[in-house]
Amino acid sequence: MQGTIVGRKPFAPSVSVAARPALVQLRSAVLGFALVLALWYGLSRVFAPQLPDPVRTFGVFRELVTHPFSDAGPNDKGIGLQLLASLGRVFLGFSIGVALALPLGILMGASESARGLLNPVVQILRPVSPMAWFPVGLAALGSSPRASVFVIAVTSLWPTLISTALGVGSVPLEYRHVAQVYGFSRWTYLTKVVVPHSLPYIVTGFRLGLGVAWMVIVASEMLAGGTGIGFFIWDSWNALSLEQVFSAILLIGLVGWAMDAALGAWLKHLKRW
Repeated sequence: MQGTIVGRKPFAPSVSVAARPALVQLRSAVLGFALVLALWYGLSRVFAPQLPDPVRTFGVFRELVTHPFSDAGPNDKGIGLQLLASLGRVFLGFSIGVALALPLGILMGASESARGLLNPVVQILRPVSPMAWFPVGLAALGSSPRASVFVIAVTSLWPTLISTALGVGSVPLEYRHVAQVYGFSRWTYLTKVVVPHSLPYIVTGFRLGLGVAWMVIVASEMLAGGTGIGFFIWDSWNALSLEQVFSAILLIGLVGWAMDAALGAWLKHLKRW
């Protein structure tokens, strides 16, 4: 008769099953970045020698992030101050866009007549290039930084407006019937039924709109001048410092990824709720 071995622990894998997807994603990300760096290095060495290679660029990047808040005058501000100036304009313009997009989106989603009235206007204005709005903002507000905020507000509101209208319009008919049976007022119906159901759609609109705002700010600040990450890139180009241009591009990507990740985590939390 076969006996059992006493005291031996069952085999346990070194990596838990729950951690495996994260490790796979990390490995894929590392391989992806390694491929991009290899292509960049080959391009700068063989096909476009005028471009800085990754080694030179990361050396300049390290210098920029070592003293990010240095201030030696209007044309010599640290990269941290430039990013803060851009983020301030982005969040101000984005907040204005959200303040306009939410009520209009709710109105379009809840009312067919409002949707028929506003949807053609949205479809005509939405594809307009962001930089086409800059002269309008400059003429109306008389200031380049304010014009940048205006451009961000106009171009970032469309994703939130459309996503909000889609979320409100997708409220199930059963929810509406229950609200009618219980005699909900319009405010109660809006706050207890429409908004909770539409929150994932709204946050998705926030995510898309903030991404648009962060892309638009660079081009806008190139035209506006003064301060900001867009001005920093243009000033670095005029100074023939492509290492600083590539470093700023890397920082723009990292900051954009951080904002999108934060909103993505919020969206996951709302879906669970």
